[in-house]
Amino acid sequence: MRSSEVKNRTSTADITSLRLITAVKTPYLPDGRFDLEAYDSLINMQVDGGAEGVIVGGTTGEGHLMSWDEHIMLIGHTVNCFGTKIKVIGNTGSNSTREAIHATEQGFAVGMHAALHINPYYGKTSIEGLISHFEAVLPMGPTIIYNVPSRTGQDIPPAVIEAVSSFSNMAGVKECVGHERVKCYTDKGITIWSGNDDECHDSRWKHGATGVISVASNLVPGLMHNLMYEEQTAVLNEKLLPLMKWLFCQPNPIALNTALAQLGVVRPVFRLPYVPLPREKRVEFVRIVESIGRENFVGQKEARVLDDDDFVLVSRY
Repeated sequence: MRSSEVKNRTSTADITSLRLITAVKTPYLPDGRFDLEAYDSLINMQVDGGAEGVIVGGTTGEGHLMSWDEHIMLIGHTVNCFGTKIKVIGNTGSNSTREAIHATEQGFAVGMHAALHINPYYGKTSIEGLISHFEAVLPMGPTIIYNVPSRTGQDIPPAVIEAVSSFSNMAGVKECVGHERVKCYTDKGITIWSGNDDECHDSRWKHGATGVISVASNLVPGLMHNLMYEEQTAVLNEKLLPLMKWLFCQPNPIALNTALAQLGVVRPVFRLPYVPLPREKRVEFVRIVESIGRENFVGQKEARVLDDDDFVLVSRY
């Protein structure tokens, strides 16, 4: 089957209407394999908390530490178990157009509702190359383009997004550059999700963003749902800012992985090169939980400060 012939039953409009999408964590067993029991529990918590979509195998889900077999399996598993309850958006982007096409074909074949595509990183390319790369994957199904220059080393300028915005499968952009860029697109009718938790409230209510693709919603999905749906939430936003800033005190997903382990909802297992936050930051997290209220966080166990020896670091998996 050619890329342009891949069929998908999800309309682009089904994706553009989503306000809260969680970039979901991938939990591990002590040998580094996926902990699917914990993963399923995390997804159920997202559904119960009001998240409308999940990014599978994104930056937060450590897709870059997965083989493509693992990647597609996890997308298929998520669709099979939760596809009627929540939209499954598979991160099938790559710095190789060939790999991005192949992974996206497989992702839609196992039933994902939409694809997330990064711009080619490290090697980078020209403006014309960026446009050609996205034009190669857009025909396959609903697509969100992800712009995060701090990770890719290259901004996706508005000229690229505008050039591909006429594609019927172009759902929108996960934008991490800031409010000015968000407003640039929303003024043109292009759907935008904030990629920055600490900016998502203002992006949503002051600059026209549809919603957020969130890391924090792994921990407090209900509060993040309120933030995207209830306009008078400036006080809630202020209450959540210390958590949001803590989550990015080191490169994501280090803090999130640490937090979920401290809440007892995942095992304290890290695939290297990620390692847990230092003890003082672990203590700070417990204080943040107490400030916001344990009842607002996922899981049932009390937040606790884990010891260094509690963590398992896995280099072969």
